[in-house]
Amino acid sequence: MFKKILIANRGEIALRVIRTCREMGIKTVAVYSTADAESLHVRFADEAVCIGPAPSTDSYLKMANIIAAAEITNADAIHPGYGFLSENAKFSKLCQDHDIKFIGASPEMINKMGDKANAKSTMIAAGVPCVPGSEGVIQDFEQCEKLAVEVGYPVMLKASAGGGGKGMRAVWKPEDLKDAWDSARMESKAAFGNNDMYMEKLIEEPRHIEIQVVGDAFGKACHLSERDCSVQRRHQKLTEETPSPFMTDELREAMGKAAVAAAEYIKYEGAGTVEFLVDKHRNFYFMEMNTRIQVEHPITEEVVDYDLIREQISVAAGIPISGKNYYPKLHSIECRINAEDPFNGFRPAPGRITSFHAPGGHGVRLDTHVYAGYTIPPNYDSMIAKLICTAQTREEAIGKMKRALDEFIIEGIKTTIPFHRQLMDHPDYVAGNYTTKFMEDFVIEKPAVS
Repeated sequence: MFKKILIANRGEIALRVIRTCREMGIKTVAVYSTADAESLHVRFADEAVCIGPAPSTDSYLKMANIIAAAEITNADAIHPGYGFLSENAKFSKLCQDHDIKFIGASPEMINKMGDKANAKSTMIAAGVPCVPGSEGVIQDFEQCEKLAVEVGYPVMLKASAGGGGKGMRAVWKPEDLKDAWDSARMESKAAFGNNDMYMEKLIEEPRHIEIQVVGDAFGKACHLSERDCSVQRRHQKLTEETPSPFMTDELREAMGKAAVAAAEYIKYEGAGTVEFLVDKHRNFYFMEMNTRIQVEHPITEEVVDYDLIREQISVAAGIPISGKNYYPKLHSIECRINAEDPFNGFRPAPGRITSFHAPGGHGVRLDTHVYAGYTIPPNYDSMIAKLICTAQTREEAIGKMKRALDEFIIEGIKTTIPFHRQLMDHPDYVAGNYTTKFMEDFVIEKPAVS
């Protein structure tokens, strides 16, 4: 087992990894930018190293600085969290070259699954259901036109190196295809330095449902059932739950089997998710694989009583998994609390927190790195907390979430707490009747001015 782990991340996920390491008797090293000097992950780690100024390109994405921090502190492993360098093949390889264990996917695995077109080809070979479309990168617009006719409108153009909705265009009729092709390629080039595109059949009334998997170094994988991530805004998840209100036992078995087959086919090592689109007829199609821990992993932990960070570390240390699959015994919902103004287009709202009161009680978990007096820097993602509520049933979990949101006080900045409180009362959400298009029709009601 590792003696010391450096966490190459910040905020709540860095603090989350530190907590499990402490329980396992492993020393920790926090890295931080000058903007994060007062963050809790810096305070609670055994050691902390400043790796640069506020911009992430000069700190959390500065590979040489992170490797140097690991070497001067004698860390024998690096946990990348999510985001930043967690799915960066070059960084994974750099860790290998410096004899530091990267607690994540190998560079070969990241390259294989990080490119969406290659990942789809791999999944087809593994026998995993995939959305009809191109088998790889589209060579030119002429091929694009031909494919659109073969697949049948509507179609979705996607950037091969994409993420976060960048380089994606829905096309409903042939006369719109050329403009969509040009604009998607331009956006992809600007965002990723790569304008390769692929095409898929547009799935109508889709749900975004992912299966949590864990694989070990011996070729064995298991799944921990699903998470429904369909409530999204601009392809960014807002809330997640497990089990999915759309799920059936038969569908869970089929999706779990497909996810395990995918992980074992590529000999996946570590925690990851196989993400699917599920249509209104409960047909499911592979979308992508994330070769890292997910933001929403706590709801899985709550319903199956399983520490995914501990398992990541154990697998990286060469310990085999049990191989058994896990199924939800409870119902859990996560609300991502962002420093954003939901009444003004979810505009980012960094600043100083003047008052902070965390909700509590049975079945309430709060993962956060902020506190009263903490200043949220404008340089990073706006998520400042994850509120997780778990109960025997979905109805009880929603009721618990309402109560917890009412108790949750953050003053000095705008947050998305009021949005989530309204969401918990929305009749379609309460009925479990939502898709990835849900937020397009959601109207956030401004509070009355007293």
